[in-house]
Amino acid sequence: MFRVIFYLLLTVIVISVVRSVIGVVLKGFAQMLNTSGGAPGGQPAGNRVPLTGELKKDPVCGTYVSAAGSVKETLGGQTFHFCSKECRDKYVASLVR
Repeated sequence: MFRVIFYLLLTVIVISVVRSVIGVVLKGFAQMLNTSGGAPGGQPAGNRVPLTGELKKDPVCGTYVSAAGSVKETLGGQTFHFCSKECRDKYVASLVR
């Protein structure tokens, strides 16, 4: 009876060790094959979005964007924050008319 319990425990331990080793090896291969330039989450370094900071409202579409990640335009001494270059261009075009 004790022999069966011992073999069951030994089997569980061996399976756990094998799973851990396979996980480490696969993680190493994944890092070796990573072609995203080392950015976490697989995003290129230029496309990261700040997760904190002050939010500004886009005057064209009303979207709230991070002040650090927004497209900025200074007009008449006032800085405006836009969600994209397209919204910035629409706003500047509306002022020219």
